[in-house]
Amino acid sequence: QRFANLRLLFTYMFTHPGTKLVFMGGEFGQVREWNFQQSLDWHLLQLTPHKGMNECVKTLNSTLKSQPALYDYNFSPDGFGWIDSQDRDNSIVAYMRKGLNPSDTIVVVLNMTPTPQRNYRIGVPAPGQWEEIFNSDSTNFYGSGVSNGQPVTAEAEKWHNQPQSVVLTIP
Repeated sequence: QRFANLRLLFTYMFTHPGTKLVFMGGEFGQVREWNFQQSLDWHLLQLTPHKGMNECVKTLNSTLKSQPALYDYNFSPDGFGWIDSQDRDNSIVAYMRKGLNPSDTIVVVLNMTPTPQRNYRIGVPAPGQWEEIFNSDSTNFYGSGVSNGQPVTAEAEKWHNQPQSVVLTIP
C-alpha cells in the first residue's frame, strides 16, 4: 500500500500545475532517510516494488513531455479546471488540464483510497472517446492492474457541471 500511495502522490504532482520535484531516491522508493554521506540505495531496483516505482516515475516523465495539456499552461490558471473536489465519501478528486488546443484537454481522476471504484461517473468537457493514457495501478508499476482497458465513450449526460460524462473503473 505504501507503493500505491507513493504512485498516487507522484501522479498528483506530475498532473497538477507547477514545477515537479523528485527528491533523492523518491523515484524508486528509497526506504531510509537521505544521508549526504552515503550513496542512494540503488540496489533496491533489483526488487520488484522498487523497480515498478522507478518505471512509474519514468512513465510519468514521458507522459508529462508528450501531453501538451500538462505543460502549455503550467503556470497559468487557464490550464487547470476542477471537475470534482467535493467527493469526501469516496475520496475521489477529478480535474482537467488544458492545452493551447482544446482537443489536448486531459481529465485526471485520483482515488485516494485503497478501494477500487467501479461504475463511477465523471463529468468530461467534450463528447467522443476518452482513453486512459496513464494508470498508476498498472502491473508495470507493481500495481494490481485494475484498469478501464478500452477507451470509454462520453455520454450526453451532464455531470459535475460538464456537458458530457463517462463511467469509469477507478483503481
